[in-house]
Amino acid sequence: MNLALLRRYTVNDRLCYYDWISSFTYGEPVKKQTFLFALGVALVGCDNSTAPLSFTPEMASFSNEFDFDPLRGPVKDFSQTLLNEKGEVAKRVNGTLSEEGCFDSLELHDLENNTAVALVLDANYYRDAETLEKKVRLQGKCQLAELPSAGVVWDTNDNGFVVAATGKEMKVQYRYDAEGYPLGKTTISKDQTLSVSAKPSTDPRKKLDYTAVSLLNNHPLGNVKQTCDYDRHANPTDCTLVIVDESVKPAVEHNYTIKNTIDYY
Repeated sequence: MNLALLRRYTVNDRLCYYDWISSFTYGEPVKKQTFLFALGVALVGCDNSTAPLSFTPEMASFSNEFDFDPLRGPVKDFSQTLLNEKGEVAKRVNGTLSEEGCFDSLELHDLENNTAVALVLDANYYRDAETLEKKVRLQGKCQLAELPSAGVVWDTNDNGFVVAATGKEMKVQYRYDAEGYPLGKTTISKDQTLSVSAKPSTDPRKKLDYTAVSLLNNHPLGNVKQTCDYDRHANPTDCTLVIVDESVKPAVEHNYTIKNTIDYY
């Protein structure tokens, strides 16, 4: 999800770690009904023209690291389900957030690779939901700081966004636009450089309509195109995702759909 599948199909193991109700009262004069209808249209128009909220540092950074589409606004809980061409679930992400925007819990299930992880917030750490082992150390309010088991340390900028990750044999640099939308990352590991660059829609309410390209040592690996339907918070509800794997000849196209459910405060 997000740029995850592009990386899965094109990156070797050395570079991988990781939603107006209008009601009219019958019997009222037509003039009043007409006025109410016009007022409703005007209000809806104003609402749609309002600029959507930016992505928080935590949402943007977590989506980068855990491979899901970032959301904005007062999200209470959400799920993102990736379906393959056969309609089978390939991947599912579930998360709950506090009113302050911190992830209280996060579950990731990759059914294709038979892997899963469930994290719960406990003070300055995310623990494994089953073993209660400390998995991720946090910094600030609830931002990523360190993944001890992998020797990975995250660095943030003055606005609280994760802009770099450093490990024993790799370094990752992250990019965002002015609204906090993730624009991709560059991973350097020994003599290999993987660059993933995303270009979102120019419509500020459709940030998850994007195209992306992946390069390994400046050689094309693949490209992605995603288009979505959106809710009133400018978050995606249903998306189509097309991935072209250019690492093989002839190139292979993979088609997916993404189903999102989102509850708000």
